[in-house]
Amino acid sequence: MWLRPKPALTQTDVDNGLRMVIADGLAAEAMTTLTGGAFLTAMALLMGASNLLIGIISALPAFTNIFQLLSIWLVRRFNNRRLICVACSLFARVSLLVIGASILLAEKSLTTMIIFLFFYYFFGSIAGPSWNAWMKDLVPEETLGTYFAKRTSYLQMLNVVLSLFCAGLIDVIRNRYISFELDAYAIMFVSAGILGIIGAVFLARTPEQQSYLSRENMFRLFSRPLKDSNFVHMLIFHSFWVFALNIATPFFTVYMMKGLGLSISYVIGLSVISLLCNVFSVRVWGFFSDRYSNKTILALATPLYVACVIGWCFVGIWSALWPNLILLLVIHIFTGLSLSGVNLALVNIGLKLAPKEYAIVYLSTQNMVTAVFSSVSPLIGGLLADYFTSRTLKIDALWTGPHTHKLFHIVNLNEWTFLFLISAVLLFIAVELLVQVNETGEVDKEMAKRVMKSSIKNSLKDYFLIGNMITLHEQLWGILRRIQQKRSAKKTGSVV
Repeated sequence: MWLRPKPALTQTDVDNGLRMVIADGLAAEAMTTLTGGAFLTAMALLMGASNLLIGIISALPAFTNIFQLLSIWLVRRFNNRRLICVACSLFARVSLLVIGASILLAEKSLTTMIIFLFFYYFFGSIAGPSWNAWMKDLVPEETLGTYFAKRTSYLQMLNVVLSLFCAGLIDVIRNRYISFELDAYAIMFVSAGILGIIGAVFLARTPEQQSYLSRENMFRLFSRPLKDSNFVHMLIFHSFWVFALNIATPFFTVYMMKGLGLSISYVIGLSVISLLCNVFSVRVWGFFSDRYSNKTILALATPLYVACVIGWCFVGIWSALWPNLILLLVIHIFTGLSLSGVNLALVNIGLKLAPKEYAIVYLSTQNMVTAVFSSVSPLIGGLLADYFTSRTLKIDALWTGPHTHKLFHIVNLNEWTFLFLISAVLLFIAVELLVQVNETGEVDKEMAKRVMKSSIKNSLKDYFLIGNMITLHEQLWGILRRIQQKRSAKKTGSVV
């Protein structure tokens, strides 16, 4: 059988497999870029989607992860992760062809799009655990962070180029041939399906080492990760994090397009800037995650991302466009820097805490548990956005003088920015839960910052972005410590 696993892999097999994984990743990234993010949201809005429907579409990828239990059953049944992964990937990617064809040739229906998006994410979710466990055996553990950081940087560079090209093309069509705008999105879906199928061919050529999953009772099997207290602590942090994250994230694009009236080129341009920062920083995060620990990386990157979400609450308070664009630029830069570390560390810490013989069980449990929280939060976000539609909170400051009369807008919360504030508060709580997670090789955060900063200064040309971020992180915490010390001193003085 062509997709049959091998008893053992040679170094040549591993090297060839790592190249094939990158090739499939590039095809899959092109597919995801064409059918996800701002393009999917823009197409849904063009078809008349409400806030709740946007929440449903955003919840689908997470909701379908609940069905990953089927992946465990299939792996136990066939002991062939590659076959399961390739077959399910093909079924998933054909769904994109159907969505594009239905818009081009049949009724332009949101219901049809959502149904086949469900199948796309459903089969992708079944393929996911098989792929994760397969990669754990294929990629050497000592280079896990470095390899996936390298792969991620390649994928994101492709995302940048393709996003800019498609955004420019969509704006040209919107300005000159507006009646064909929806057809352009449909062609993007068809193209994505074709590229995805090509990627599955590369995946089929990636070797797999034979593995055997325990035949013990399924309930007993899945109770293993839930009895691992350290893994449970990681699950609690990860679940709370994704819940807080997904209340706001799906609506950033909606706010820019509907709330601020920005064109798709502005939205994609800002996303590209964020991706470029991600590309420049992800290899640095990967290097330091291998050298120290993923928890250390999370402790450094998560507070900065919380600050970025808080920044969204102040977007739109100026009547002129350029101050809002400057703030959006700053937010996207630091979002790219912080999320590259957060996402890399979340993937790697799950792989690292999972025992090799039960890797697929641990990783599937992680994906299914977090899927519940990830799928519920966009729906809650959509309902909250509708609730706050007719509600506004404004805080202004007025300066008057003999010759001046100036009004300063401090806070202006509306349907979407209320969500961003709620998300930021919940993310801050999630960061506090990270303390309970233990990881082998964990290094004290302050020591890691000192060593990282020293290393970055020695390689300033390559690492200046992360260096500035760590400096900013130190300054912020320094200010907070001084404020706390002053408060303690005042309390002590009052007692005396």
